[in-house]
Formats: sequence, structure tokens, C-alpha cells
Amino acid sequence: MNKSINIQTDTATLVIYDLMSLKHRINDDADWWSLPEDEVEEINKGNVLFLNLGDDGNYKVDIKNDIGEYTGSLFLNVPTGKVFIGAGEDVTGGDLEPDDSDAISGEFITLEPGSYEVKYKKHGSDVLISFTKATFTENSLEEGVYL
Repeated sequence: MNKSINIQTDTATLVIYDLMSLKHRINDDADWWSLPEDEVEEINKGNVLFLNLGDDGNYKVDIKNDIGEYTGSLFLNVPTGKVFIGAGEDVTGGDLEPDDSDAISGEFITLEPGSYEVKYKKHGSDVLISFTKATFTENSLEEGVYL
């Protein structure tokens, strides 16, 4: 897959997840993920990836088949195949979840349901990611991911 997505974030965060994986968070506060223990818990379960970008602003997310050298990789569970890639503030919570409206900064991509290794790296205002089918089903972070 080769695709580019432009996002604008006011939380310096890129989020990647299948909406089904965070349905249990829909009634939580909108900023539930700002609590480090909640953020890391959901990442370790493979429910979501939060990539802390360091600064608010505009970013181009390039999805590639392979990104060569990368900063890190994490497992992501994709139960339905509909994956949101966008601004952290648009993650499920506060009785809302991403949709196709203009108020949302990000887009949906379609993958085959299953487990994926997501490789990532940041270069300036570009974030490169790739999705590869995987067999592992959890992560073991002690703190969030900072690019």
C-alpha cells in the first residue's frame, strides 16, 4: 500500500487503530488517553498506537509497503479491517469516534483483518509507517512512544 494522509494535530499525537478495538472507551472522557497508564495499557493490548510527535502542527503520514530503516515497531490488532490514522485528539472517547466528517483530521484505510506489525519513523513533518502481517499479539511498553 502506498498512500499519503495529511493531518493537523493540536495534541502532537498521531493515532492508529481499528475503531472496534476501542469501543469500550466510547463513554470515557475524551482525553482518557492523556493518562500515561491508560495510554500504555491500550498500546500493550494492541488496541491502539499513539505516536507522540513532539510538536503540534501539520504532518504528512506516508503509508508504504516497506520503510527500510525505522525507529520502532509495535503490534496492532485489526479486527474489522477499517483502520483510522489521524490526530490523537480524534481518538474514540467522550461519546465520539472518528467518522468521515470534515471535523476529523485523518482518514480510514482498509486492511485485511488480523494482526499487524506497524513500523514507524519520523523525518521532519513526515511520518512513515508500514503494515506487515504478524503473529505476535501484544506489546510490552513501560511508557508511551516518542518520535
